[in-house]
Amino acid sequence: MAALGWLTPRRRSATARSVLAGEAAAEAGLKSTQESQDALAAGAAPAGGDTRVPDFPVFGDARAAAFFDLDNTVMQGAAIFHFGRGLYKRKFFQRRELARFAWQQTWFRLAGVEDPEHMQDARDSALSIVKGHRVSELMSIGEEIYDEYMADRIWPGTRALAQAHLDAGQQVWLVTAAPVETATIIARRLGLTGALGTVAESVDGVYTGKLVGEPLHGPAKAEAVRALATAEGFDLDRCAAYSDSHNDIPMLSLVGHPYAINPDAKLRKHARRLDWRLRDYRTGRKAAKVGIPAAAGVGALAGGTAAAVALHRRRR
Repeated sequence: MAALGWLTPRRRSATARSVLAGEAAAEAGLKSTQESQDALAAGAAPAGGDTRVPDFPVFGDARAAAFFDLDNTVMQGAAIFHFGRGLYKRKFFQRRELARFAWQQTWFRLAGVEDPEHMQDARDSALSIVKGHRVSELMSIGEEIYDEYMADRIWPGTRALAQAHLDAGQQVWLVTAAPVETATIIARRLGLTGALGTVAESVDGVYTGKLVGEPLHGPAKAEAVRALATAEGFDLDRCAAYSDSHNDIPMLSLVGHPYAINPDAKLRKHARRLDWRLRDYRTGRKAAKVGIPAAAGVGALAGGTAAAVALHRRRR
């Protein structure tokens, strides 16, 4: 940590948490990858690859890997929201908590505002829901939730890009703020190598309601990719990364081949300025593009969603 000495105590603390979160994500990701390989050997086949031709050429390179953001890059909407819907269906929490959680996701996606208080509140809400539950229980439920809410929301174009990297003999990893358990299920179902996600602390297989470090978001994603690259011997200059969000610019900037997929306004501007490749698989109205979670059928969200849309439009 001596290299961080020039930072203020607050910045140094935030950086240390990002490093801890990244290293924890890499460790958990490598462990879950081995478990997924064991599951595949036992006969659990991944979903079939997309047969379309990928938009960008991919060449074989044993020292290269591809890193994909999840929400609105690989999958429409936020994985944690879909997971929350599944938990609500199974009566893990009450309707008012679902409405509150969904509003937080709506604000984050539509207003484009990362208010620290909103993010802290959302994180605490999610942790309180799983506290006291067994990891194995949530993993089992996660498999069901994937089939119910997530399988049909995978972007075919992004799926084809991931498959192209796999076909070239490269490792392909999801890198997301979603819980590592949820991300691992999605990665395995898509036949990807593994997933780096937010690591929730558990003791004897039971969630404590605390995180290891911080959510795998922003700089923490870059730290996770860096830690994984060190462990696996990847040359980051030869690696690729894909994301929709300007929050992932640290991760995109870390690799030699960054790609903006379904980019938000800030990432689109940044990508064009640096001549990064872009691709947008979304269609229809802008509100539909960002994956409004109103499809969950929570009537109480209607007014709040409309307000968020209006705010988003005024800011553009």
